[in-house]
Amino acid sequence: MPRWLRTLLSSGTGLFGVIVVLLIALTALVSAFWTPFDPMLSDVRGRWAGPGWPHLLGTDGTGRDILSLVMAGARTTVFVAVGSGVVATAVGVALAALGALTARWMRETVAVLVDILIAFPVLMIAMMISAVWGGSLWVVVLSVGIGFGVSIARVTRPELRRVQQSDFVVAGRANGLTTGQNLVRHLLPNVAPVFIVQLSWSMAVAVLAEAGLSYLGFGATLTEASWGTLLADLQRYIGVHPLTVVWPGLAITVTVLGLNLLGDALREATDPTLSHRSAQVHVPVVVA
Repeated sequence: MPRWLRTLLSSGTGLFGVIVVLLIALTALVSAFWTPFDPMLSDVRGRWAGPGWPHLLGTDGTGRDILSLVMAGARTTVFVAVGSGVVATAVGVALAALGALTARWMRETVAVLVDILIAFPVLMIAMMISAVWGGSLWVVVLSVGIGFGVSIARVTRPELRRVQQSDFVVAGRANGLTTGQNLVRHLLPNVAPVFIVQLSWSMAVAVLAEAGLSYLGFGATLTEASWGTLLADLQRYIGVHPLTVVWPGLAITVTVLGLNLLGDALREATDPTLSHRSAQVHVPVVVA
């Protein structure tokens, strides 16, 4: 087992984050093949049923099983988190490479572009895109991926510039490696810890952004299960059936918390300076 993985699993926050991510991924996988009931099947006679058998978390105002909706919503959450992560990776790596490895005029242009794009909130980007193409999960994936890809580029760019001055990179150029080959062989592997940490945090905010956009009507459609959409449907009845709102809200909270804690634990596990600092033991000085 790699040292960073042992460090990650040995910390309480890291272990909690890993368990949450695995649980959400497993729920999404299971819901693709099985849920206790059809998430979109309405049963008017069984509406607003309390937690119990056979509806373990109860039903909503149309008789849909809340547990099945939460399980199906995990599938949507994983799709948005992974999809936006792929888009953010492509955008972040491209902008960071252009901003660190090209001519001076290109680097300055990319730096200005990143500063401009980072000023736009993700929700605003999503609303602008949905105004043209309509609201859908693809709009969420694209807008969140672009928004956080810019943030990843801003953090990764100075790291690439720092590693570019290393002796092994200079030796690679002397041996005839092109800029692209040096990027793949030397630069990206050495900035991977910073990149992975930023990506995990971005995926956490992507989950929150998807829930918020779906709540506002810019995300999942009515035929797609989403925690944000379910929360929007149930919150109007919070005064009458308050327990039903707990389940989608709890799913969003635990998922975002788990991903954030996983990002913090990854930063500590992959940063040798933090590990060394935490390993130091303070010995008080005795004055005679």
